[in-house]
Amino acid sequence: MSGTISLVRPTKAWCDDDSLWVDLSDGRTLGVPLAWFPRLLAATAEQRSQIRMSTRGLHWEELDEDISIEGLLAGRGDMTKPRPTPKVA
Repeated sequence: MSGTISLVRPTKAWCDDDSLWVDLSDGRTLGVPLAWFPRLLAATAEQRSQIRMSTRGLHWEELDEDISIEGLLAGRGDMTKPRPTPKVA
């Protein structure tokens, strides 16, 4: 169903020490491991709490992280390519 716009939207979102939780407009609650999203995993609790919701997903301005509801429903974690680690001489 890639490319379709879901009618389900987030109504509440929060993080605990291990997971991202999202309440959806259809009554479901999703919980996914923070390990799926390395930027969230490495962030402080304060940074994680700065969630902005839209009809299509979640955004953390300071972390430059965007998570789509469609992706969460499909079971997808971070889809960005990992940045190479600089080699220390």
